[in-house]
Amino acid sequence: MNLYFAPLEGIGGYIYRNAQADFFPEADRYFSPFLSPGTGKRLTPREYRDIAPEHNEKIHLVPQIMTDHAESFLRTAHELQSLGYEEVNLNLGCPSRTVVTKGRGAGFLAYPEKLDAFLYDIFAKTDVAVSVKTRIGMEEPEEFLRLLEIFNRYPISELIIHPRLQTDYYKNHPDMEIFSYAAEHTKLPLVYNGDLFSVSDVRRFSENYPEVGTVMLGRGALCDPALFGEARAAFSEPSRHGTEKSHLTKERLRAFHDRLLSDYAEVLSGEKPLLYKMKEIWFYMSHVFTNHESYEKKIRKAMRLSDYRVVVNQLFVEEELHISDFDG
Repeated sequence: MNLYFAPLEGIGGYIYRNAQADFFPEADRYFSPFLSPGTGKRLTPREYRDIAPEHNEKIHLVPQIMTDHAESFLRTAHELQSLGYEEVNLNLGCPSRTVVTKGRGAGFLAYPEKLDAFLYDIFAKTDVAVSVKTRIGMEEPEEFLRLLEIFNRYPISELIIHPRLQTDYYKNHPDMEIFSYAAEHTKLPLVYNGDLFSVSDVRRFSENYPEVGTVMLGRGALCDPALFGEARAAFSEPSRHGTEKSHLTKERLRAFHDRLLSDYAEVLSGEKPLLYKMKEIWFYMSHVFTNHESYEKKIRKAMRLSDYRVVVNQLFVEEELHISDFDG
């Protein structure tokens, strides 16, 4: 089973990726938060920092691009190729209303003819491998039948399907009927993404779709950064970090947290941005603790770093980890 780390805007940047890979078994591939090139625009300094080879030496990173202009995609793909990247990913999945109203991300799915022409152009004019991360449509699952016909025309390296509609955002359940249709009607390598929060979820998916050998973990990996190793252990697959890092422990999670706090403090200006970033992470990570609700509320309300540290210390001392599913 191959395990990928989803492109998570706001959290999944190089600081988080490197800390996760240093303290826990890493993903087979990490996908960067999307780069958003405009007409004639090169990578911004912030975008470059995230995908800079020197910031991603220990991991296999696939940069993700989000645009509806073939020229912008090609320019960025070639810029990334010059940095040594052999694969890029096209974002057709972001459900954000701001993105969708511009016809990008999942919004591009509303224009299948335009998408077809876009894919024709990029595959005709680049030799970089291109994978696609997509939702199944905007409003109706049946939209995906037409979209899959289009995808099947092109040498997409991997088709990563999050079987939700744009209008679902992250609510409702993934449409497994549509994913099954995709598995039956394409020869493209498929990757599944959506609501895999635990080892049991990964195992259940694998049992139902043994022909799909790769899954992408997003929110589940933010809740439990050891999930990649735990899943490999459940499938009796060796971890490159060894079995000692395959499971979550309070000691390792605390060291991971402290590393993130230190590394973010070096690049963020002032306490407020630092607290905001750590609160984003705790929105997910708090769920691995028993009785986490009151601590999470206090973390959200913390206005000073000193207050934040007190609450976090209390959480690690006073509560334990949920371990029922971690042992696979």
